Amino acid sequence: MPGENLTRAEAQERARTVTTSTYDVVLDLTRGERVFGSTTTLRFDATSGTSTFLDLIAESVESITLNGAAVDAAAFADSRIALTGLAEHNVVEVVATCRYMNTGEGLHRFVDPVDSEVYLYTQFEVADSRRVFAVFEQPDLKATFTFTVTAPAHWTVVSNTATPDPEPSTGGAATWRFAPTEVISSYLTAIVAGPYHRVSGELTSIDGRTIPLGVYCRASLAEHLDAEEIMDITRAGFTFYEKAFDQPYPFTKYDQLFVPEFNAGAMENAGAVTIVENYVFRSKVPEATVERRAVTILHELAHMWFGDLVTMRWWNDLWLNESFAEFASHLATAEATRWTSAWTTFSSMEKSWAYNQDQLPSTHPIVAPINDLEDVEVNFDGITYAKGASVLKQLVAWVGRDAFLAGVQRYFAKHAFSNTELPDLLAELEATSGRELGSWSKIWLEAAGVTLLRPDIVSEPAREGEGETIASFAVVQEAPDEHPELRPHRLVIGGYDVVGDGAAARLERTVRIELDVDGARTDVPELAGTRRPDLILLNDEDLAYAKVRLDERSLATAVAHLGGFAESLPRALVLASAWDMTRDGEWAARDFMDLALTAVATESDSSVVQVLLRQLATALGSYTAPEARRGLEPAVAGRLLELARAAAPASDTQLQLVRALAAHAVGADTLDALAGLLDGTTALPGLAVDTDLRWTLLQGLVAGGRAGAQEIDAELERDATAIGHQSAARVRAAIPTTANKARAWADVVDSDALPNAVQSNVIGGFPQVPDRALLAPFARAYFDVLDRVWTEKTSEMAQNIVVGLYPHRLAGLARQHGVDVVALTEEWLDAHPDAAPALRRLVVENLDAARRAVRAQEADRAEAARRAPEADPTR
Repeated sequence: MPGENLTRAEAQERARTVTTSTYDVVLDLTRGERVFGSTTTLRFDATSGTSTFLDLIAESVESITLNGAAVDAAAFADSRIALTGLAEHNVVEVVATCRYMNTGEGLHRFVDPVDSEVYLYTQFEVADSRRVFAVFEQPDLKATFTFTVTAPAHWTVVSNTATPDPEPSTGGAATWRFAPTEVISSYLTAIVAGPYHRVSGELTSIDGRTIPLGVYCRASLAEHLDAEEIMDITRAGFTFYEKAFDQPYPFTKYDQLFVPEFNAGAMENAGAVTIVENYVFRSKVPEATVERRAVTILHELAHMWFGDLVTMRWWNDLWLNESFAEFASHLATAEATRWTSAWTTFSSMEKSWAYNQDQLPSTHPIVAPINDLEDVEVNFDGITYAKGASVLKQLVAWVGRDAFLAGVQRYFAKHAFSNTELPDLLAELEATSGRELGSWSKIWLEAAGVTLLRPDIVSEPAREGEGETIASFAVVQEAPDEHPELRPHRLVIGGYDVVGDGAAARLERTVRIELDVDGARTDVPELAGTRRPDLILLNDEDLAYAKVRLDERSLATAVAHLGGFAESLPRALVLASAWDMTRDGEWAARDFMDLALTAVATESDSSVVQVLLRQLATALGSYTAPEARRGLEPAVAGRLLELARAAAPASDTQLQLVRALAAHAVGADTLDALAGLLDGTTALPGLAVDTDLRWTLLQGLVAGGRAGAQEIDAELERDATAIGHQSAARVRAAIPTTANKARAWADVVDSDALPNAVQSNVIGGFPQVPDRALLAPFARAYFDVLDRVWTEKTSEMAQNIVVGLYPHRLAGLARQHGVDVVALTEEWLDAHPDAAPALRRLVVENLDAARRAVRAQEADRAEAARRAPEADPTR
């Protein structure tokens, strides 16, 4: 509906017309399973005699009153309420009936299968507060919000301000009357309600206030809630941010609520942060996941300043929220928590996400053009988060940390509780750094694309008893044709030598040069005439945002001695370069797989292992020559089994390897190993086969045809929890029969019955098959339903389908299965030039991934032909 897709022009016009003051929102959550009552009283000023509109998505509107006069019900249409004949000072009251959602948008309703209790929470970003109350739904019309909530008396109700004592009501209900919020945007308001379990704490702010802390989860998860660690991380973050920002925490309390079926990692509602409840660990998880939770906690806490205290005027400056929170959270994690190698995690996970996103045809500047709400819905991506944070890290290296933080402090002091645009921030950073940042902004924030840095080394022959000497050294910068801008980089060149022999050999840094690189070629005279190190690493310490290549000798040294680095970051940078070469078709996928399987055996950083295993899966499943997979798949599975058996007992790597084995198991040996671990007839020393690992093992067995519906039902009986039901849905979708795939497809595409978390799990299990022929019938069906899915489903649910059900596993398999995914995608795009821009963007991104897979397969095929009949390199 056009009314749901607010344009920037409409928002600008409305902001010129009205100035908001206060909202009083009364919610009745006792009206049954489907709907709730919503009454909004909004006070605002306006240009006298003008007209505007409120936003509301509701089942019905019972009454509208403007300045004491009834407004015709016809004013509510197309998710808007037309308001005409405005006075200078206005009061509008809207009484409506709104609907609970099962999509993770608006007011989401969840029933816990363990105890049948109901849990509610709101999720309003980007524009879903209008699903709960009548509102001017745009970030620059800030106001104070006063919530009054009637709900079952045994519930806990949480909002942005402290929870008041409930007032008894009739029929076993109670009413909570919250104090007004600070001045905030509507998307930052929150209501969380249900019989949540709470752990309380407190901390002292820099200004002497006592800030109450609360950590919440569902009652049935209470035994797994490690609230003290969560509050310890929170306290460390408060101390770090208040000092760095020179600004006390801007709100009165800080609650963190782990909620079910959440679509994102977390949401920065002012003083009432909601977090996906997967971060309440009921089973052992990799340390990478524990670290990710810490970064998420600190990311949302940073938003209390970046985003909540100071908010972007319109969504084109979304990066002012997300990039800063992403950079600040990793800085705080590295310097204020036990995860001191957080920048390695950032490089492995966030930066690789940014590089991938920045090479898509749909890439965009960090400060992105956002024409309407549909644009922003698909813009929570690797550019807005990870590239923006990477560029901020580069900016800090360029202007200096002290100057950067001083500028941020001035920015908060000047713009507290208001809205800003990019020039507002640049002005403060220019004042404190003395740098002119307009040109920096143009090239870094307002232009898309990533450049590539290569070393150009000329060496003099080695003399007897001596190593080679560098005659000349330069850094060459290349840019893609579609984004030809070359950028300035502050970076470090590291030189490493192999010290020692055999397994004890280590890579020791013997050279460090920090310099500015700009233009197509930057000479490095400091290296001329020096002995050439065994390995030369551009962008050592990962200050710059650029793809990096290793010269041939350095790559060979890295492959031979990867475990020799004393620190995890240079290892991660070498691996990132190797992966980027593989994605670009410059290195065979089988070579990368060989490197990855060697690296995971000795890698100490959990996040690096996690990323390597994901990349291994992509390389094997998408980038290897399809005709070679029949031999490569069992070889990789067998090697994973060997590595898991050899891993240190109870180690993080052991757990990750077993999980990867379950995803790749094929053939009797590896499937037998999964079955033995699941039924307890075999064991790995120290490995706890707990609830979540059992589901992982079972999925591998089901996908391999060694288990089915009966075993899934039995496992669900053991784990009749919400997560158990979601896991069962994922595993059931993996049953490798045509009828089952058709059933899973219909559940996701043709029905709206599945809640968001179950839908995501079904989509996740659907493509896991031993024979990709099972997926072939759904390739054309995917393109047949795209328009309907985008039109009929909510944004979140539609995006899940468009991305998750794309037939990417059939890319390059036209000869084997009669389905040319690239051609089908091109045909759809040609036939739908007027499709919604956000939908076209997602399809274009899918097409790029398919084309990249085909190119990588060609490179892998060429390498296989070159060295045939050598043995499989994965052994």
